[in-house]
Amino acid sequence: MIILMIGDVVGKPGRKAVAALVPSLREELKLDLVIANGENAAAGRGLTPGTAQELFDAGVDVLTSGNHIWDQKEILLIIDEESPILRPLNYPPAAPGRGVLTQKGVTVLNLQGRTFMTEIDDPFRAADAALQNVAGDAIVVVDMHAEATSEKQAMGRYLDGRVSAVLGTHTHVPTADARVLPGGTAYVTDVGMVGPAESIIGNEIEPVLRRFITGMPTRLPVAEGGGPVQFNAVLIEVEPSNGRALRIERVDREYSLGV
Repeated sequence: MIILMIGDVVGKPGRKAVAALVPSLREELKLDLVIANGENAAAGRGLTPGTAQELFDAGVDVLTSGNHIWDQKEILLIIDEESPILRPLNYPPAAPGRGVLTQKGVTVLNLQGRTFMTEIDDPFRAADAALQNVAGDAIVVVDMHAEATSEKQAMGRYLDGRVSAVLGTHTHVPTADARVLPGGTAYVTDVGMVGPAESIIGNEIEPVLRRFITGMPTRLPVAEGGGPVQFNAVLIEVEPSNGRALRIERVDREYSLGV
């Protein structure tokens, strides 16, 4: 089983890069399932029915999310439907949507960290509860959407041998630590992003600098100047008979807008 996990898709540049690259990657890499974190797909904050459909039309099978999932209220129109869109499982039970689903034989689990982020329910206990309903040899991919590298690494170690992969998202900066842990779980601290390369985590540079220099609230638009778009993803190969990862490797590309 070959699975591609795409990092946080940022705004229109990210959606264009996904549409341009994913169809050929599906063929080139013989992909069985494509997952993408879509929580920044709508103008950099949140997800809408329309932007979600763009990503599905491009060949994405499952959309995960994180702390920005509620930023666009239109998502409430479809979050409870059968669309393969996840919000973090460890939101309180009264929150709409779901945090786990099975698509094409793969169970995808979406968690959100609590360190340096809004505190919600415990992601470790949420993972334990979800895995009680999943066979031990099932293929399970976890999107661990978190700020702190230590919290992501802790989740990787905690779930090692119990899931196929723990893949970090949220910081938009790809990390170089992709490996298969001793128990057979593929791990990377952050997949990265699909967004403008000439930016600060996908946003225009000057407003971000202004916020840091002045400390004042500043709108942070997506950088849409037409430069190159970085496409960060990881490929995981899983043995279907036991759900353990055989390999994980980075899949990083560059896309030029307008091509």
